[in-house]
Amino acid sequence: MSAAAQGTSKAAHGDVAPKKKKGPGALATAYLVIYNVVMTAGWLVIAVGLVRAYLARGSYHGLYYSIEKPLNLVLISGIVPSSVVLTGFQVMSRVFLTWAVTHSVREVQSEDSVLLFVTAWTVTEIIRYSFYTFSLLNHLPYLIKWARYTFFIVLYPMGVSGELLTIYAALPYVQKTGLYSVTLPNKYNFSFDYYSFLILVMISYIPLFPQLYFHMMRQRKKVLGHTDDYSKVE
Repeated sequence: MSAAAQGTSKAAHGDVAPKKKKGPGALATAYLVIYNVVMTAGWLVIAVGLVRAYLARGSYHGLYYSIEKPLNLVLISGIVPSSVVLTGFQVMSRVFLTWAVTHSVREVQSEDSVLLFVTAWTVTEIIRYSFYTFSLLNHLPYLIKWARYTFFIVLYPMGVSGELLTIYAALPYVQKTGLYSVTLPNKYNFSFDYYSFLILVMISYIPLFPQLYFHMMRQRKKVLGHTDDYSKVE
């Protein structure tokens, strides 16, 4: 290839600039920052409520009563960027657990498993929304980024364990009272066994939770992988 042709080729390549992914506009960024700050504050309110209730009671039993209202509020408001399937599963499972299980079966509210999943959710969401806030401001501290892609290794299994144990603890009460169940005969010729439904919900964690967990593991490798490799070289 002649020098002129090479020069023409280089010029042609130089004219095609790589497309940069456009971020949200200034107004959208401002809205998202405010939203994530509010959500961070909401989960901090829950964390403070748990600590204050524990100090007042001197026991961690029954702490759910002190944070039930703010917890329900932030769960309804909290939609986070992720895949549709994983986000849908996470949000719906949390709303379902708080309203259809923990709120409806008050006997389980003093179970240790409730504190287990509430604590896991609270720490996870404080880190998550802080991460989103600083990312939008283009001033993300490494500590928050590291926490976002590291703490979940313990917090996700901890939260899921608490969720499953809480549903399991509710089963005897649901079976005894027939909560939310519809029996035949009725004019709609329809039956629904809430007890069996809860068992199906527990089984659904088997295929869905690993997807969420290993998605985060892949993200951790992608985001922190280069840093870890550099540290090993050092």
